Amino acid sequence: MKKFLIVGLGNIGEKYANTRHNIGFKVLDALAEKEDLKFETLKLGDVSTYRFKGRTFILLKPSTYMNLSGKAVLYWLTKEKIPLENLLIITDDLNLPFGNIRLKSKGSDGGHNGLKDIQDKLQTTKYNRFRFGISDQFSKGRQVDYVLGEWTELESEKLPERLDKSIELIKSFGTAGVNNTMNSFNGK
Repeated sequence: MKKFLIVGLGNIGEKYANTRHNIGFKVLDALAEKEDLKFETLKLGDVSTYRFKGRTFILLKPSTYMNLSGKAVLYWLTKEKIPLENLLIITDDLNLPFGNIRLKSKGSDGGHNGLKDIQDKLQTTKYNRFRFGISDQFSKGRQVDYVLGEWTELESEKLPERLDKSIELIKSFGTAGVNNTMNSFNGK
């Protein structure tokens, strides 16, 4: 049976729950709700297991806070004996318009501290990342307030459809592979 580690990046705590920076958690929560899964608090994060078409997806919401996500990612990859190519990190991206999704099999951290820590702990930039666009509609010097801010009313209205598309991407990643999934979903 093929195993995958799907990591949604975010910050723990109620005050972060509905912020742009927590889209990774939000995507995994939407998948869990749709498939009636429960998360269990275990070492370095909240974990759930999802089985689909002969695949096992370990869903992880690290409890280490965003900037220290690498520790949880490395621990669960090692514990579950999951190969690096079966890792998918879900993160927010300021450089993409709201709701745009982009899957990449490698790349830079793009200034994202969570990705920076994962890259440091894994000692590579060659891991799959699913970037969810949050746009860059903030004034100079207000980036932190923006990413840690809550969704606008318009974004909140459009979010359910984007979350459904994100769930489809995760399933495709596990069943069709990263290249086919990139072709099917990037920019959609």
